[in-house]
Amino acid sequence: MASSTSDHRRPLLPQGAEITTGVNGLDKVILRDIHGFSAEVTSWKNEYREELLFVSNKFSNHGSLEAHGFARNRFWSIDDNPPPLSTNPPNKSYIDLILKPSEDDLKIWPHSFEFRLRVILGPGGDLMLISRIRNTDTKPFTFTFAYHTYFSVSDVSEVRVEGLETLDYLDNLQNKERFTEQGDAIIFEGEVDKIYLSTPTKIAIIDHERKRTFVIRKDGLPDAVVWNPWDKKAKAMTDFGDEQYKHMLCVEAAAIEKPVTLKPGEEWRGRQEISAVPSSYCSGQLDPRKVLLSSS
Repeated sequence: MASSTSDHRRPLLPQGAEITTGVNGLDKVILRDIHGFSAEVTSWKNEYREELLFVSNKFSNHGSLEAHGFARNRFWSIDDNPPPLSTNPPNKSYIDLILKPSEDDLKIWPHSFEFRLRVILGPGGDLMLISRIRNTDTKPFTFTFAYHTYFSVSDVSEVRVEGLETLDYLDNLQNKERFTEQGDAIIFEGEVDKIYLSTPTKIAIIDHERKRTFVIRKDGLPDAVVWNPWDKKAKAMTDFGDEQYKHMLCVEAAAIEKPVTLKPGEEWRGRQEISAVPSSYCSGQLDPRKVLLSSS
């Protein structure tokens, strides 16, 4: 995982992290481990160099502030002196990044803050994101938060999501009206754009064809967004390939229904960890619920 730096200095990096030149000559950080796993801001690969995340071939950083926020396309700096975090075990590659508002940012969202992000690549390829947002302003502010994790899947119509059944959700396709999920799992037969509420700490995405299960673990993020544009919307989107909806699924940990409010000096923390584990569920040999129970 990585980010661009706003200057050309080369700080001392933790073991397993390296700075390279990315798109348009911008700096980016790549994390690597001894088994061949790697991660950067738009890429997460396993030891076979298979891409696990989805990025559109027409990827753009544009989008409304309301829908996407602004932290995703800002220049981040490497945090040389991060506050201590207990999540720093040995044999893990990691990097600490920090974002502070620019003058232009303050015109869009007039609040002073520090956004710290620790990105950790575990020895088994697990990817952990720990976000900390501190209010450095003189007055309270309120925000919503979501990790935009788009997973690469074989065929979205053959994918199941476990862990969100029977929960309430807000349907963005129906003016955020509240419903209750009725199925024993979420399957995909058309456009989906839902915010699931009070979700468990673990969610599983079972990809039958690839015999792979993505497991999402989260903390401090009570909601989960599930999104796929399907065919008509994909064709209408300028930053999305017409047929790419078939091979992507967005499941992201979030805090949306109840926005976070921070008083001056207060800090919020959220964490998301994603892992890819082999599964033979497509042949009926694995109960996907066991994946949720065993992946701690």
